[in-house]
Amino acid sequence: MKGIAGRMMRGLPVGARLTCIDNTGAKVVQIIMVQKIKGVHRRTPTAGVGDLVIVSVKKGATEMRRQILKAVIVRQRRPFRRPDGIMVQFEDNAAVLVTDTGETKGTMIKGPVAIEAAERWPKIAALAATIL
Repeated sequence: MKGIAGRMMRGLPVGARLTCIDNTGAKVVQIIMVQKIKGVHRRTPTAGVGDLVIVSVKKGATEMRRQILKAVIVRQRRPFRRPDGIMVQFEDNAAVLVTDTGETKGTMIKGPVAIEAAERWPKIAALAATIL
């Protein structure tokens, strides 16, 4: 996992529901904790593209539901600025389930992946069909 240049706009607070875009069987996941975020009293932890979060599977296959897993956010609806000045915004919020070591659980990723997440997580970049 590599760092991201510049500041990332964090648009997904704890409790946000994301679409799971890999083929693990999970359809909708909910953020329950953001990893490596040092917070301020009474401020809700938020996550952005490329962040590792802990999620709970809300919809999907019966063996996947109600499991606590780790995921990487690959798209967010909140506009964020890239270092070259371009504002980027996706149609939905999406995540990919990963293991503790950063390997993807699925073997396929549907839809585009933000370049910030692809640079930080090389295993996700290898499976991504399109990187924007």
